[in-house]
Amino acid sequence: MVAMAENTRQIPYNCMTMTVKSNRWNSKTARILLIVAALIVLSVWLLSTPAGVLGKLDGVGYAVCHRIDERSFNIGDRALPLCARCSGMYLGAATALVYLFFVGGGKQNFPSWSVAAVLILFVIAFVVDGTNSYLYLIKSIAPDAVAKIPNIYVPNNTLRILTGSGMGLGLAAILHPAFNQSAWVTAEEKPALTWKALLILVPIIITIDLLVTMESPVVLYPAAFIRVAGVLILLTMVYTIVWIMITGRENRYTNLRQMWMPLLAGFTIALLQILAIDLVRYWLTGTWGAIPLVS
Repeated sequence: MVAMAENTRQIPYNCMTMTVKSNRWNSKTARILLIVAALIVLSVWLLSTPAGVLGKLDGVGYAVCHRIDERSFNIGDRALPLCARCSGMYLGAATALVYLFFVGGGKQNFPSWSVAAVLILFVIAFVVDGTNSYLYLIKSIAPDAVAKIPNIYVPNNTLRILTGSGMGLGLAAILHPAFNQSAWVTAEEKPALTWKALLILVPIIITIDLLVTMESPVVLYPAAFIRVAGVLILLTMVYTIVWIMITGRENRYTNLRQMWMPLLAGFTIALLQILAIDLVRYWLTGTWGAIPLVS
């Protein structure tokens, strides 16, 4: 009886604690502080990165990619913000997330084992091509030191963007249901990425990749914006999930409009990470271009 009485007293206390915690993170003061923090981080990043629209895109790519010219697609003499592999990864992820959001909606289950097996093959292809490409790079820098290391094949940007896109599709297949599980009050107990969705997305992504390999400015300019948007979307989703968990607001939302505060927090943290990496990398290398390679 005493134990039951203690449990009875604890239940309202715990509920009240969660309510107070939730209210604290959603108070007017907290909202103002978050908006001010977002504006400060955005302002510092804008002032710290290269001038011009493409310069700002470079500032995002600079935080996540080596940006080596020979491994990137170029508009004239100018390399795009992300290398071919990163371009494929973030183009694939952005394309898949947009499709899953509008078509998959609030489905929260991860892919079936059969679909997951295909995604695992995409990841294996990404790792194999990335490793082979890395060894090829090392051999070009120091051929005497690693002359005995074999290459499976000569790497190229077409393979880089295709295998990168496979990885991006896999990331979207994991992140989309994880976001739905964390955010929505109710979500469908169905896989977000089905065989039907996979068979639609793969040809679309391959078509986009092949258009990019043509290196036409008509394609590369919008593709540059999409791939940088992919970086911001992925990081914002990850940090939004983290923010929701920290503030105890899991499964409280019914639409994106209600989520403006955790989404803004996720974007701010993502941009803060990008800013920190930008400043450290620039301090170490002294250039906004590719990572310097020692010949």
